Amino acid sequence: MPVIDPTPEQFKALVESDDESPIVMVNLIRFKDQATGIDEGMTGAEAYATYGRNIAPYLSEVGGEVLISTNTVESVIGPEEAEWDAVLLVRYPSRKAFVAMITNPGYQKEHEHRAAGVEEARLILSGLAFGGSA
Repeated sequence: MPVIDPTPEQFKALVESDDESPIVMVNLIRFKDQATGIDEGMTGAEAYATYGRNIAPYLSEVGGEVLISTNTVESVIGPEEAEWDAVLLVRYPSRKAFVAMITNPGYQKEHEHRAAGVEEARLILSGLAFGGSA
C-alpha cells in the first residue's frame, strides 16, 4: 500500500526529539497520473505544484527554505523503472520548526493538495553533514 504520511510512531518520535540542530528533509515523490479529491481534473504534478505554492508562507514563517526541487530523469544505480518523479531538499532550522509548520491549521488545509496529487512519498530526515551550514 502506498505511503504518503508518517506513521503515528514516526510522528511521535519527531515531536518528542530534543535535537535542536538544523535538518534537511529529503522528499521523494511519485505523483498520481490524475489528482483526486480537491484537485480532481488536474494531474498529480499540478496538484502538488498547488500545494508547493500555497505552503510557501508557512515554510518561510518557520525559517525553512527549499534548497533543491527537481524532477528525476533516470536511475544510474537501482531499478531501471523510475521510482520517483521529483526530489526536493528542504532545510529547516530544527525538527521543532518542521513540526510547527505541519501542525499549523492553515498548512494542514493546504496539505489536501498534496494528498490529492501524491501517489507515494518518502520523507527522510537528514542532518547537515560534511561541514554544511544552516
